[in-house]
Amino acid sequence: MLDPVVIPPEEIARRTVLRSDWVPCKSAFIDCRTPGSDRKDNYAFIGPGVSQNPDQYVNLREPHGFNLGAAGMPNGTTNSLHLHFTAEVFINFDGDYLLRWGADGRQGEYRSVDGDVVSVPPWIFRGFTNVGPDEGILLTVLGRDDTGGIIWGPPVLEEAADFGLYLTADNTLVDTAIGERVPEGTRLIEPMDQAEIDQLDVYTVEQFRTRVVHAPDRAWVARPFLCSELPGGGAELAPVIGHGMVEDRRARPPLADPHGFDLAWLRAVPGEGVLTHRHDQTQVLTAKAGCWAVTLNTGPDAAVVELGPLDTLSVPPGVWRSITLLHADAGRSATPGTGEMLVVNGGDERTTVEWGPEVVTSARRAGVVLDANGYLAPAAVLAAATEDD
Repeated sequence: MLDPVVIPPEEIARRTVLRSDWVPCKSAFIDCRTPGSDRKDNYAFIGPGVSQNPDQYVNLREPHGFNLGAAGMPNGTTNSLHLHFTAEVFINFDGDYLLRWGADGRQGEYRSVDGDVVSVPPWIFRGFTNVGPDEGILLTVLGRDDTGGIIWGPPVLEEAADFGLYLTADNTLVDTAIGERVPEGTRLIEPMDQAEIDQLDVYTVEQFRTRVVHAPDRAWVARPFLCSELPGGGAELAPVIGHGMVEDRRARPPLADPHGFDLAWLRAVPGEGVLTHRHDQTQVLTAKAGCWAVTLNTGPDAAVVELGPLDTLSVPPGVWRSITLLHADAGRSATPGTGEMLVVNGGDERTTVEWGPEVVTSARRAGVVLDANGYLAPAAVLAAATEDD
C-alpha cells in the first residue's frame, strides 16, 4: 500500500505539457548547419535528452527514469548518423520517415509511417529523413535519466568542422562561426576509430523489423485491467515494450528486453477508459487521438486535466488517477471511433497497479479479482483456494 500522495493544482499545471508549450531548439546538435540537417527542431519535454546546446529549453528537468522529446523536421530534413548507449524509441505521430542504420547508413533501411513504434538497438549508428510531404512529428523516448550522450558518425564531425562547429568532451557545442572559442585545455571529441566501428553490432533488415511495432501489428488486450468489466473502465491496452500495467497473465509484449521504461498504447471509445488507480512509478501520458480527461487525486482534491493530440501529462508516483476518453478524432486513430493514448512508465519491472477501494469492491461483485501475482482471476476460483499458514 502506497503512502497517500496529493498533487496540488500548481504542480499539476507544471507537469502538463501542452502542444502549445513546445519550445524548439534549432541548434541542439553539431549538424545544425550541415545542408539537409539545418532545419531540425529539437524538443525536450522531460529531461534534456542528448541535446548538446546548454540553451535547450526543457519543460520538466526532474528525473523520470527516462527522457521524452521530439524531432520536428520539414520534408527532406535529415537527422545525421549517430549512436546511443541506451534505448532510443521513436513513436511516429503522423509522419513519413526513412530510417537508416549502420556506420555508413547502408546496413539497412525502414520506412516508418504513422503509428509506428521503433526501438533502435543501442550501439549502432542510426539516422532518419523526413520523406513525407508534411513536417510530421517523431516522439523520442530515451532510456535512463543519464543517457551517456551520443557519438556522431565520423563524416558528421568532419562536415560540422567545415561550418565552425566543434564538440567538447563534456558534450558542449562550440560555435566558432559566431565568435565562440574552444576553452584552453579543453579536449574536443574526435571521430570514432574505424577499428572500433568495425566491432559494432550488425542488424539485418529482418532483425531490425522485429523491433518495430506497426499500428496493424498491435496486439490489443480486450480486458487488460481489474476495472475492464466495469462501466467507464473499458479501455483496451496494447503492450509494446515491457509488461507494464497489463493484468492479463497471457499478454506478451513484442519487446521484452530492458529499456528503462515500459511503453503501451491505450485506446477507448468515448465514455470509457481506466478507473481510479495508482502505482509507484512515474507515468507519462501523451494523447495521440481524441480528447482525454485525466482526473488526479480523489475527493475534494480531485482535478481534471484535458489532453488533446500531442498534449502530455507527467503523473508522479503514488497519485490516484483515472483516465476517460471524452471524444474521438476522425482520421487520427488507427481504429475509427476510438481515441489513442501513449502510456510510458519508468522502470523495467512490471508496473504493479493499486486500485481504488470502490474499484476492487465492484470488480469482486462482477466476479473478478487479482491473484497473488497481480493477474486477473475468477473470484469464485480464488474463494476456494486454501490459505498458507
